Amino acid sequence: MANQEKRSRGRPRADSGVAGQGSVQSLDRAVTLLKLVSEGSGLSLTEVSDAAGLAPSTAYRMLTTLQQHDMVEFDDINQLWFVGVETFRMGATFLRRRKLAERGRTVIQTLMQETGETANLAVADEDAVVFVSQVETHEAIRAFFRPGTRSPFHASGIGKAILAYRAPEQTERLIERCGLEGFTEKTLTTAEALRADLAAIRKRGFAIDDEERNPGMRCVAAAVFNEFGEPVGGVSISGPSVRVTDARAEGYGPQVRAAGQEITQAMGGRWPSGGET
Repeated sequence: MANQEKRSRGRPRADSGVAGQGSVQSLDRAVTLLKLVSEGSGLSLTEVSDAAGLAPSTAYRMLTTLQQHDMVEFDDINQLWFVGVETFRMGATFLRRRKLAERGRTVIQTLMQETGETANLAVADEDAVVFVSQVETHEAIRAFFRPGTRSPFHASGIGKAILAYRAPEQTERLIERCGLEGFTEKTLTTAEALRADLAAIRKRGFAIDDEERNPGMRCVAAAVFNEFGEPVGGVSISGPSVRVTDARAEGYGPQVRAAGQEITQAMGGRWPSGGET
């Protein structure tokens, strides 16, 4: 009998237990519920609905909608709702971006001054890199990536620098899931071409985006690593190809690689064993 009373707080008595029934789209109330669950150490349906001022059936539909996206979890044994793994992943991404942007800001300022080209920081997201900080060159013609701009891994200097140090099976899964879209005539659109480029990047320690995302623009990039030696972001310089010539791009490589190593160290990260130093 005690177990039945406990169970009624986790799900309405009339509910069949099938997640996803009656999902609602009220974003504001859903976020409120998510905050309530994240602040507790396991809440019953009654506690959630009372705190949110919602009917238990409405609160339950909202919770199961969040559950479908792994943002909350339900403990069947204790009949309690907890924050989910997807919420943690999003929060960890935010912290990683903030840490990279804070620790890397001084480094990219110096990199821009030394090279005379725009310097960028980006973080790895699920299917793309996201630019989080930039120091623009003083040149009239310059590259510009608004913070929050996303770029596919295979068509980005930073993206390729990250892929070069990921496990090969991760890259293969990314190719299978996202494909290799062509943006210019120089984009690497075959798995063979991308694999060859990633091998070259590992050998020299930096990547070159040779007009592969935007015609007339070159980028030189290096990865940034966390404490486990995993690539979590990157640093780059970018500019028009008439100024960032092939020869200059190769010359900038060691500087950009050194910047990646400096940011890695500042973040408490570890350059991977066997990587160029």
